[in-house]
Amino acid sequence: MNRPHGPIAVTSSQAVTREEWPLEVSVVMPCLNEADTVATCIRKARRALQEHGLEGEIIVADNGSTDGSVEMAAAEGARVVRVAERGYGHALMGGIAAARGRFIIMGDADDSYDFGEIPRIVAGLRQGAQLVQGCRLPSGGGTIRPAAMPFLHRWCGNPLLSWLARRMFGVPVHDVYCGLRGFTRELYDRLDLRCTGMEFATEMIIKASLYGEPIAEVPITLHPDGRKQGRSHLRTFRDGWRTLRLFLLYSPRWLFLVPGLLLIALGLLGYGLALPAATFAGITLDAHTLLVASLATLLGYQSVLFGVFSKTFAVRERLLPFDPRLARWLAWFRLERCLLLGAAAFLVGLGLIGVAWDQWRAIGFGRLDYARTMRWVIPGVTLASLGFQTILAGFLLSILDLGRK
Repeated sequence: MNRPHGPIAVTSSQAVTREEWPLEVSVVMPCLNEADTVATCIRKARRALQEHGLEGEIIVADNGSTDGSVEMAAAEGARVVRVAERGYGHALMGGIAAARGRFIIMGDADDSYDFGEIPRIVAGLRQGAQLVQGCRLPSGGGTIRPAAMPFLHRWCGNPLLSWLARRMFGVPVHDVYCGLRGFTRELYDRLDLRCTGMEFATEMIIKASLYGEPIAEVPITLHPDGRKQGRSHLRTFRDGWRTLRLFLLYSPRWLFLVPGLLLIALGLLGYGLALPAATFAGITLDAHTLLVASLATLLGYQSVLFGVFSKTFAVRERLLPFDPRLARWLAWFRLERCLLLGAAAFLVGLGLIGVAWDQWRAIGFGRLDYARTMRWVIPGVTLASLGFQTILAGFLLSILDLGRK
């Protein structure tokens, strides 16, 4: 165990390199005014390391405490790292950057997690898992003590968001919000996490799952928050929305592609019914239906293109792993083909508009039969718009593709 070194400041450029890992375990605790509990957490973590012969260190990543937490942590033998940038993710990034262990164990300093679980987490990492996630929820074998978790978190927020994570990203855990977990330093360096707030922990699980990393789950017990004066840093609706937003940003398929395809399908259905002026139960679907169907088609096509743009960018920036399906699609949807298809659609659209213009000319540019002429104008305008968008999309995809190797 390391003895007190006194508080230090750390930046990402001070990260420990792989060759410098002299320890097996680094326990990292983010801290913001945890004077009531930080000493207890450090003692529990130290006891777990000593009783199981684990060579490690305890790091308290302080995020601006003013209640004496820093002095208490140093007095208990923890290495204190001061992280100036505010935010849960920033604090953990700073602590992990200064860590010297092969395995990183992160857990909150509010005494709600039992750091006696450290050996079980380390055992999972030794067996080959790159990330071992704690699970507080009964669905994953965990236990929640009375008053340890707010009602909405226990029965609504956590189960729903964890289910979405499994559905959208194939995450093999039941509790994506659990803050007690372990992971290898190699995994952390590979993931290149970007979130600096409460989403940091969730982003780690999502990216690890998307990249196919081995993930294990161990049931743990959640205890009531041990703080007497401070309050939880969690904000139910704000943090819930931020998690949902993260899910959507990491899933162009659900954010853009699926809604876009549904809109296009509705648009084509509307065209199929409105062009022949179909009548159902005395209701005739005419030009107005055609116009709404065109709106759905245009919006859907734009949404699909946004899905392709965002997925291409995310893969290039390593937010998402390489997708061979996207690569094949981009190879087919190259600039020259976009130009040809877009120009063809644009010209056909102009031709349809020209037919309506000719009908107008034939009656001396007088009053038109809109139900008749709009069946030419609306598809014409729609096709011209789709063609022009396709041309622009081809150029933008080529720009996005310039940096890919």
